[in-house]
Amino acid sequence: MTPLLLGAVLLGKLAICVTAQVLAMLTPPAQVRFDSMDYKNILHWTPPTNNTSLRYYVQWKIYGEPQWVDVDGCQGIKKQECDLSDVTSDLREWYYARVHASSLPSSKSAWALSPRFSPRWDTQISPPALRLNVTEQKVVVRVKGPHPLVRKMHSKLHYKIFLIHTSGEEEVFKMDCCSNKLTLKELGHKAKYCLQAQTVITSQAKSSVRSSLKCVTML
Repeated sequence: MTPLLLGAVLLGKLAICVTAQVLAMLTPPAQVRFDSMDYKNILHWTPPTNNTSLRYYVQWKIYGEPQWVDVDGCQGIKKQECDLSDVTSDLREWYYARVHASSLPSSKSAWALSPRFSPRWDTQISPPALRLNVTEQKVVVRVKGPHPLVRKMHSKLHYKIFLIHTSGEEEVFKMDCCSNKLTLKELGHKAKYCLQAQTVITSQAKSSVRSSLKCVTML
């Protein structure tokens, strides 16, 4: 075989190998993002195919650091989420995460990167839960606050209590996070009122959505 012909044969084999490797590459996961509520930081993604045998591998790093780190408990998993709360808990830092898919024995995807994430600014705070006790011309409001981790991280937490009249008029009351109860007095006889609550973090000018409406009729 002439050197020219031999070279052509080798190039052809090389092209076949490269093509096979390209075909073996999976499409990477899509829509990689953090969903964070009360500093529980969960990475979610969309699978690249309907193949239920895919396994996923997740890594994280601090913004500005070169080294990626495997997430314990999120190597070779089948579910499309990973809890990174323990490794992304520093409110001063920004983080990235990435995930790739693998199909045994050797096919795998490229890494798919999340947007930059800050637990301080990107977490959502849940509203408090209300418990109401109606007595004559007054309502005693008790509040169950958000996750204890939120209260631990923010000592200057407080709540807004919204008293909504049937006319639509609202009165707003401030309640310290450590208070046991708020008593609303001199309310109308047989009148109907609805109440909502909101968690407020003063230091970050951040607040939760309002809680669901709770309505009462006075005695």
